[in-house]
Amino acid sequence: MARTVQHATECRRFERGPGRLAAGAAVVGLAGLAAGLAVGPSVGWDVFFRSYLLNYCFVLSLALGALFFVLLQHLTRAGWSVALRRVAEFVAGALPWLALLFLPLLIPVFQGLPGVYKWSSAAVVAGDPLLQAKATWLNPAFFTVRCVVYFVVWSLLAVVLVRDSVRQDATGDVGHTRRLEWWSAPGMLLFALTVTFFSFDALMSLNPHWYSTIFGVYFFSGSVVGFFALLALLVTGVQRAGGLTASVTVEHYHDLGKLMFGFVVFWAYIAFSQYMLQWYANLPEETAWYFARQDNAWWRGVSLLLLVGHFVAPFLALISRFPKRRPALLVPAALWLLAMHWLDLYYLVMPRPHGAAHTPAAHLHWTDLALFVGLVGLFLAVVVRPMGRHALLPERDPRLGEALTFENI
Repeated sequence: MARTVQHATECRRFERGPGRLAAGAAVVGLAGLAAGLAVGPSVGWDVFFRSYLLNYCFVLSLALGALFFVLLQHLTRAGWSVALRRVAEFVAGALPWLALLFLPLLIPVFQGLPGVYKWSSAAVVAGDPLLQAKATWLNPAFFTVRCVVYFVVWSLLAVVLVRDSVRQDATGDVGHTRRLEWWSAPGMLLFALTVTFFSFDALMSLNPHWYSTIFGVYFFSGSVVGFFALLALLVTGVQRAGGLTASVTVEHYHDLGKLMFGFVVFWAYIAFSQYMLQWYANLPEETAWYFARQDNAWWRGVSLLLLVGHFVAPFLALISRFPKRRPALLVPAALWLLAMHWLDLYYLVMPRPHGAAHTPAAHLHWTDLALFVGLVGLFLAVVVRPMGRHALLPERDPRLGEALTFENI
């Protein structure tokens, strides 16, 4: 039987604050998008859409990381994470809205802008035998169909996971938990396939001559690192606002820190495996991708910063038990990892310059900042808004008691 465990001194449901915060974030987000759009003609639409793709993939990856986490908790029947799961559900619940924000990326596909997706330009394809051979897969119509499938799958999974979890708060019916456990297995399989193929289509096809069979795992690992960093920040923010002050303890932060550390190492393992295998094989169609990211001092610096900032520094910072159990130390680490996750996507999306044809850029364009503010603002608005309508944790989940008494050994 489901039970409710309540601490008298903690707030489990916000009333007005999230609505105002969401409205403010939405206004800032719309202003950022408007600023980026206003300068689109002057900086070039290739610049605009590459910046949009970069920042869109950043917020999308966080929502996908949340979807993975929620599916995994139901799949493994985890008890410790119930106190954190509702916040993760709010993040995953942004996926239907992110489907709408993907629509602008179809413009360069159907307009045939070679500075974004070369394979979308009929003129480029006509002069490239390899792109002609790949045209069955890489063409605007089939690309759009696949993306519709991806977002339908993600949106349905997110809606079902959030809907049944929230309904259980009202009914206390354990059947909701059982259904989510059952659906999480096929859901995880669909998640793995769709995330892999989305990364191929949206990111790997930016350079359609290059390919990596583990690129999907690379994108996934970075997404999960970014999500756990975001979850640590959101939970800390909720507690500072007076919510979940007793339900989420230092033990939960400790496990969040362990997950951040573990996936940082996993990301480094996949990144090194991809680099080592392709560089050692020395095939031109593979090494050219890395040459573009070592072409000048700027990109060599970005590569070195990723090595140190996305692996060495967080590895050393989080390997100890001490920082994991102290939010004051875990929060800066989470902020740093989010910045490194954005830089990692910048490394994937922006090997081409702002406005030039082949040589990588040696600077960040301010359009990148404007669209970052725009998309992150809208994303946070969608994530925060449900906090004013639903409880901050699954109050009648049958495993809530286990979460509230959880301790690390």
